[in-house]
Amino acid sequence: MPGPDATLLVVVDTVCPWCWLGKRRLDAALAMLAAEGLRLARQWHPFQLNPDMPAGGMPRAEYRARKFGSVERGRELDAGLAAEGAKDGLAFGFERIERSPNSLASHRLIRLAALEGGPVLADDVAEGVFAAYFSEGRDIGDPAVLAAIGNAAGLPPGRAAAMLATDELAAEVAEDAARAAGLGGVPAIILGRQLIVSGAQQPAAMAAAIRAGLREAA
Repeated sequence: MPGPDATLLVVVDTVCPWCWLGKRRLDAALAMLAAEGLRLARQWHPFQLNPDMPAGGMPRAEYRARKFGSVERGRELDAGLAAEGAKDGLAFGFERIERSPNSLASHRLIRLAALEGGPVLADDVAEGVFAAYFSEGRDIGDPAVLAAIGNAAGLPPGRAAAMLATDELAAEVAEDAARAAGLGGVPAIILGRQLIVSGAQQPAAMAAAIRAGLREAA
């Protein structure tokens, strides 16, 4: 089977709710483009909004109070984002989240999926991580939670747990995330070396930007 017409570099942080919304909208944009005969693959790239987050994470209420000045302000922002996500079929369950994790291990899991099974498995693992955290309130800094996500997505049994029990992929994923810090924010989509989409834009706008990027690259 021939490969994709192009590969999009999709830069996200797994603890960024706008990145899950951006993924859902990119799913729709890629479906539009597929109907036009364009086959595009995604390559997930790590970003860390909180690179200094302790390895074990911290209570979410404490983190949100520090970030937004109060728990109440954080809840207001969550409610607005939940309403926006519902328009795209996402069920945010912010009230279920107890901890704000360090996202590095989840990025390692997505990288492992890409290496073991290619873009489709990486897509499935990324979706599993987002849904586990933002809808189910599971701690995606917990290796056991991540291993279960990897197993459910189709990684070989025990592979995710074995990787997470070591430093495998940790240095290279951390280096990639550090290089991406210059973007300033996520989600971001890069084609070649050009940033073509910044933020969780609507599917039609994403599709138009990708079409324009492909024309320029050609």
